Amino acid sequence: MKYISVSEFAKKWNIPERTVRNYCATGKITGAFITGKTWNIPEDYVFTEKESSKKFSKNVLLNYLKEQKDMKLKGGIYHRTQIDLTYNSNRIEGSKLTEDQTRFIFETNTIGITKETVNVDDIIETTNHFRCIDLIIDKANRKLTETLIKELHFLLKSGTSDSRKDWFNTGEYKKLPNEVGGNETCAPENVASEMKKLLQNYNSIENKTFEDIIDFHYQFEIIHPFQDGNGRVGRLIMFKECLANNIVPFIIEDDLKQFYYRGLQQWPNVKEYLLDTCLTAQDHYKSILDYFRIVY
Repeated sequence: MKYISVSEFAKKWNIPERTVRNYCATGKITGAFITGKTWNIPEDYVFTEKESSKKFSKNVLLNYLKEQKDMKLKGGIYHRTQIDLTYNSNRIEGSKLTEDQTRFIFETNTIGITKETVNVDDIIETTNHFRCIDLIIDKANRKLTETLIKELHFLLKSGTSDSRKDWFNTGEYKKLPNEVGGNETCAPENVASEMKKLLQNYNSIENKTFEDIIDFHYQFEIIHPFQDGNGRVGRLIMFKECLANNIVPFIIEDDLKQFYYRGLQQWPNVKEYLLDTCLTAQDHYKSILDYFRIVY
């Protein structure tokens, strides 16, 4: 029997080489075996769509993110998204970790050499945020629910100093009144009913648009359902919902923070402020997708 290489098989069937390697490693290509670091694939093997089981999603980007997450692939769009989204979202909320330190934590489980004191909570919330991104990739196609939102909060805040406070209520709605940017938010006793109403209205929209997702984000932040972590949970939800609705997602970078905050404050009066900020962030993420040659 004759055998061909991964690159030859990929060209023959017009599929990515890394996908072929993954199929070989998981036994989806019968008869393939490895010699050293090289896979040998039977030349007469007929590839069909069943080898890839069933596509995770009709969203090309989501399929890449899911595949690379499961493969633990370094250097691809999943890797880049984990670092960029985690660093920027945490930074907006006051984390002192640098982008390089965030990358080191993701890649090596260390923060690298530093002369400055590092807040333990910043490290814990960084590793927790990586898990949150994995969750929204795995559950991107599921309907947005209170259970999923609470799960994101639980993952984000688990193991932090906040989680050891009896009143903090990790993974559950807030017990104490809070405010954001000096503005009042929903009273604790009204959070559950307001969240149910928000989700009911949002999920009733059959074909969700970019603006629908951002409007949900604004409404979520106004309710401010958790004692802390609302901004990060809210931005994770936006990313998930973009993936779910085949819309190119975006990452609010730290240098857009003031525009982002102004957009949230002005949303009821001038929607363009927040829309333009999010569209700018989306354009940047599109440039990253272009680099990785991912069609959107």
